[in-house]
Amino acid sequence: MDLDPSNFPTGLCEQMEPLVARVLAGNPSPYTYTGTQTYIVGNRSDRAIIDPGPAIDGHIDAIIAAVGDAKISAIMCTHTHRDHSPAAAPLSARTGAPIIGCAPLVLEDDGPRADESFDKEYQPDQVLGDGETIYGDGWTIEAVATPGHTSNHLCLAVRESGALFTGDHVMAWSTSVIVPPDGDMADYMASLQKLYERTEDKVYYPAHGKKVINPRQLVRGMMGHRKQRERQILKNLEQGEAAIPDLVQEMYKGLDPRLKGAAGQSVRAHLIDLQNRGIVKQSGEVWTLAG
Repeated sequence: MDLDPSNFPTGLCEQMEPLVARVLAGNPSPYTYTGTQTYIVGNRSDRAIIDPGPAIDGHIDAIIAAVGDAKISAIMCTHTHRDHSPAAAPLSARTGAPIIGCAPLVLEDDGPRADESFDKEYQPDQVLGDGETIYGDGWTIEAVATPGHTSNHLCLAVRESGALFTGDHVMAWSTSVIVPPDGDMADYMASLQKLYERTEDKVYYPAHGKKVINPRQLVRGMMGHRKQRERQILKNLEQGEAAIPDLVQEMYKGLDPRLKGAAGQSVRAHLIDLQNRGIVKQSGEVWTLAG
């Protein structure tokens, strides 16, 4: 895929529906797709900013221009990876808006890319728990706790329109990367099931990629995909012990070499989940069936 930023409408405000607009940050990559999508919720009176993105001056300028004369009631982050939350602090400093959303989380992440490491500067003014809400003129945003991609991940639902901002938990272009120790496959699967049971959500707006107009169908497919990957792991281990690079080689034919690290992390997350369930065991760098 050509990730030349000139091919994407970086910095332009696109109206997605009456209460939702979008501004694309200029940080495309094999992991962020065309870049981080910042969403603006609300109307001309007051608005909330969801996933302000990386601390790129031009992107922050574009967000402020898109808001116009409206008050920013909240700057909200789905989680604290560095392609999502670093712009929160400078945006707050320039506008006086509070940072409200996920809890802070700082770990030494051994993830497959630099922009997936955690934002060490993120300091929210208010942390939202599952089911808690904030209000504006004509809009209500509810926090939906969805740990898995990270332990502090939130989705954010607009009750008035049925829009759900899914961060990195659900994306139409790719499955989420689960990076242990903070990323947890069992939590991720439980969070997918939680979203599948939420019939009130009509459209998903992920932080990367196109909007999702058939959300429950996509979530069901994602759960099926993860179960298929689990079956692939077990089928390979039936042939004998294997290290994670061996499993990636067998399971991800034709994979872009730049994505092998991410694939290995997700395989490791599956193996840890299977180990916790007593199905596989680890000895050094190799894994075998527990039976």
